[in-house]
Amino acid sequence: MANIISNGVKRVLIFSTAYFPFVGGAEVAVKEITDRISDIEFDMVTARMNVKLPKFERLGNINVYRIGIGWPIFDKLILAFGGAKFAKKLHKKNKYGAIWAIMASFGGLAAGIFKKKNPEVKFLLTLQEGDNLAEVERKMALSKRKFKSIFTGADYVQAISNYLAAWAQKMGAVCPIEVVPNGVNFNQLSINNYKFSINDFKKKLGFGENEKAVITVSRLVKKNGVSDLIEAMKNINAKLIVCGVGEKENKLRKLAKSLDIEDKILFLGHIPYDELPKYYAAADVFCRPSLTEGLGNVFLEAMAAGVPVIATPVGGIPDFLKDPSASSERATGWFCGVKNPESIAEKIKLILDEKNTALRQWVINNAREMVKEKYEWDKIAKRMDNIFNKLIF
Repeated sequence: MANIISNGVKRVLIFSTAYFPFVGGAEVAVKEITDRISDIEFDMVTARMNVKLPKFERLGNINVYRIGIGWPIFDKLILAFGGAKFAKKLHKKNKYGAIWAIMASFGGLAAGIFKKKNPEVKFLLTLQEGDNLAEVERKMALSKRKFKSIFTGADYVQAISNYLAAWAQKMGAVCPIEVVPNGVNFNQLSINNYKFSINDFKKKLGFGENEKAVITVSRLVKKNGVSDLIEAMKNINAKLIVCGVGEKENKLRKLAKSLDIEDKILFLGHIPYDELPKYYAAADVFCRPSLTEGLGNVFLEAMAAGVPVIATPVGGIPDFLKDPSASSERATGWFCGVKNPESIAEKIKLILDEKNTALRQWVINNAREMVKEKYEWDKIAKRMDNIFNKLIF
């Protein structure tokens, strides 16, 4: 059956559990991609989750419709089981050629229900999940049949990593599956665009002269392994910059205190995206020893900014990080063990050792070239536009 193009205009309806001002990697990806696609009109249905947010507004290139009463948990359920009904009204007016579900979550459930009742509308599923996939499946156990129908009902799956593409197959997807990763604003992350003294900036942060800096940019949640990184800092002659907030912050502060390294751990809270290049410029090493990871945009950002990266070989990270020990022609970072502070400390010391300056710079250069070649948002958006045009014709 032919897709719908109403009045010569291609229209896509996005189902997303959350959207700005609630920001994560998935939300950033949607905005970066849609802002760069001019031949499609985008609408979105999402959970309201805050009574102060308007029920409708235009953000970037998207008309955003928020449903619910302003209570997060309740609104997510309203989206999951009432979002399709709301979308039906929009579809009657706008005649969408495709729907686009961002993650197999509450928004994905709504998209699956809509697709079942409107089979002529093509269904694109994007997988951005960063949490433990077994845990994701457990949370959806009560709606197992509907959850699996998100995958089986999709006409096309775009996964941000090979890890998530394999999950789509496991969950029963029989449609084409394509890996299109998230991207970065390469030029924006270049410190050459900022006029400031790195030494003065580090001094304001509390660093002594020539004192080394390790940085992590992370939500302070269990999956990001920040506790393992803090433990590793016991044996490192450097300070750790922690950019991020989350439910584990108090526990992490107590851990630093119990290890008697409070003065080495700088909890800086949320840092606006456009300020991050300064912090990357101040850092000698980036490390996030994740327990699980769908892809990990912050690793790519650090690479683009010229910071050597340490990560765990989990989830989608092996797609872009190649360790020198694997005899790779283009090593792009270093792997450490999962839940292994000793391994983390070993890799940090290796990078900071002046005897390894040439190796360090070689890896930095490789990583920056790789990000520029494969992960700039302009290139990612073009690939996504191609997918939409496969579905809407």
